Amino acid sequence: MSKEEAQVQDTQHAFLVAWGWFGEHIGLIQAIERVPLHQKRYTHSPQTKVLEFLVGILAGLKHLQDISQSAHPLDLDPAVAAAWGQPNWADYSGVSRTLSELSWEEVHSLVKVLDQINQPFLQAELALLRSEGQRLHYDGDLTGIPVSNTSQTYPNAAFGHMDDEIRLGYQAGMVSLVSESFGRLWLSAAHLPGDTVSCTQAEALVLAAEAKIGLRPKRRTDLLTQHIQAFEKQIRATQQRQLLQQAVVQKSQQDWEAVCQEVQERQKAVTELEHKYQDRQRTERPTSQLALARQRLAAIDHRQCNRKKDCQMAQQRLDKTQALLTQQQKELGQMKDRLVRFEQENAANEQPVEADFRLDAGFGTYDNIALLIEMGYEIYTKAHNYRLVDSLKKHITPETSWERVGANAEMVAWQNLTLKHCPYPLDVGLERFYTGKTTKHSALLHFGADPVTHNLPEWFKHYNGRQIIEAGIKETKQVFYLHKIKVRSEPAIYLQEVFVIFAANFIRYATPWLAAQTQPTPQNLLVEKLGVKRQVQVGAHVSAQVIHDSEGKLLRFSEHSIFAGKVLKFPGCSSPISFR
Repeated sequence: MSKEEAQVQDTQHAFLVAWGWFGEHIGLIQAIERVPLHQKRYTHSPQTKVLEFLVGILAGLKHLQDISQSAHPLDLDPAVAAAWGQPNWADYSGVSRTLSELSWEEVHSLVKVLDQINQPFLQAELALLRSEGQRLHYDGDLTGIPVSNTSQTYPNAAFGHMDDEIRLGYQAGMVSLVSESFGRLWLSAAHLPGDTVSCTQAEALVLAAEAKIGLRPKRRTDLLTQHIQAFEKQIRATQQRQLLQQAVVQKSQQDWEAVCQEVQERQKAVTELEHKYQDRQRTERPTSQLALARQRLAAIDHRQCNRKKDCQMAQQRLDKTQALLTQQQKELGQMKDRLVRFEQENAANEQPVEADFRLDAGFGTYDNIALLIEMGYEIYTKAHNYRLVDSLKKHITPETSWERVGANAEMVAWQNLTLKHCPYPLDVGLERFYTGKTTKHSALLHFGADPVTHNLPEWFKHYNGRQIIEAGIKETKQVFYLHKIKVRSEPAIYLQEVFVIFAANFIRYATPWLAAQTQPTPQNLLVEKLGVKRQVQVGAHVSAQVIHDSEGKLLRFSEHSIFAGKVLKFPGCSSPISFR
């Protein structure tokens, strides 16, 4: 085909066209089209409408109706549809109906496809990190997705903490990997009710990360074995306390029964004296035999009340100990099961990795820390309970030497500190921050090989590097509008959450590919200089000409766009697409 026979079409969504070409290049479009969706086809296939939903998220559309009702409707842009291998797009109402009818099974099939598309990029990144001898750095967090507090149409929504408020909605459990090539790669997003709290999700986040990358560190079975042995000693102490308390309960019961018997006897004596006094018409005086009997009865009644309280308190202590013993035995069983599983995993793990997990204070309970230590991770977190901060502050004196670790932050640290209720010694750092006229404190916790107490600025910097996931969550909400739920079906809500993190990864994958396809000329747009936010909010809504000719594909940005005079050229990257 000569240049004179070039196919030319206008678009208002230039980068969506380019991303469609990339989606075809990596097999995304074909893979989604192969997913069986059990819905009737009228004008558009359900797979087309699922793709349209993904493209709408890539475009950063705030609401589903923006597909059809924005200034430049996506469903009226045939160039974008052609780039994504579709004859045309459906109205947003059709997309909404398809999404609302998706089953959990169908959504899981779609998510599986996205995981398959992610895998080559993820494995290449893991190979790069391991070739450089670098440890894997994971970040985990929980983010709220609120809806209207008065809404009754969102299934399984619940009230919980979201953005420092109690809101109705959902929580998403997010895990990301620090990437040499892309800065941040999302690994998973778990759909959870709004009342889910962070401290219940630490293990789930770790297991989700391991499931996505297929790698895990060597489990610390030696530490877990020691933990089990120490825990068994605690159980034996609890059992001994239970035996002693059972004896106390038995003795208290006997004492109470004896007093009850004495009450009956004294009550009988009083009754007999009352009848005798009545028969003889005698007057009861303060020092009379009847008055003294009444006094003895009142005393024994008081003793009966005390014995009953003693019996109840002894039983309460026993019940509490029995409940604790039951819980401990349950935990011991779980720990032994975990040891068996960890031994099996170590036997099958021929190439264990070194990895650390950074979590905020919401996850930093001692149980979570112990579990993640036993799972083989280097742990960076903050103390869940502020009482540790209060305890550490008591060890601070005017002579304590604080080390500056940030512009308004200082630290002091203790190495291998034994903490109550934590089975393993931890490196503990007390931070203080100057915020105007006030000073705030928090406690950093660490377990692992890194000598963090010898380099407090590096410890402070590395932990606060988890801001990468906080920035990522901010991106999902401010660029892809994760918190603007576009559907009311729970499977579709989950699909939106997964599509959002996939879109963030997808654009990062596409950027170097777009840069590599274009030739370095003054006219070519330097895509690698554009961040994700600018690509979505500007590039996906900029006008251009889409040109196919014998030399390949070309995006020529219009004179009325911010990229006026620039082009994206893809010489012969694939065969031309015929517009329909």
